[in-house]
Amino acid sequence: MRKVISTDSAPAAIGTYSQAIQHAGLLYVSGQIPLVPTTMEIISPDITRQIDQVFDNLSAVVAAAGATLDDTLKFTVYLTDLSHFPKVNEVMARRLTEPYPARVALEVSALPRSALVEVDAIVAIS
Repeated sequence: MRKVISTDSAPAAIGTYSQAIQHAGLLYVSGQIPLVPTTMEIISPDITRQIDQVFDNLSAVVAAAGATLDDTLKFTVYLTDLSHFPKVNEVMARRLTEPYPARVALEVSALPRSALVEVDAIVAIS
C-alpha cells in the first residue's frame, strides 16, 4: 500500500505529482528545485544558495515521513552546468554524515522555473 507524504514546509507540487510516496519501507521523494515554500520563487541565482534550498526542501519532505536525510539511500542530482558539481559535494558534506548515500549526477539542458539544480531521493523508512 502506498502512502502520500506532503508538507507545507516544502514547495507545493507544481504538476501532477506528489511530494513523496511511501511504500514498502521506502520513501520516493520527487525532484526538488530551489523554490522557497512560502513564496514559490527561486531563492537566488547563486548556485550554492540554490543547492542549500533544494536540500532544505528535501529535508522537509523526508521529515514529514519521520526520517532524516541521513536515511537516504540514493540521490539523483540534475544540474544545468556540471561545473557546479563540486558545490553539490560541499553542500552534501555539510549536511550529511557518513556513510554517504549512493548518487547519480547528470547535466541537463533545462529545469523547471529555470532552476540550476534539482535533486530527488530514495529514502529508507523504519
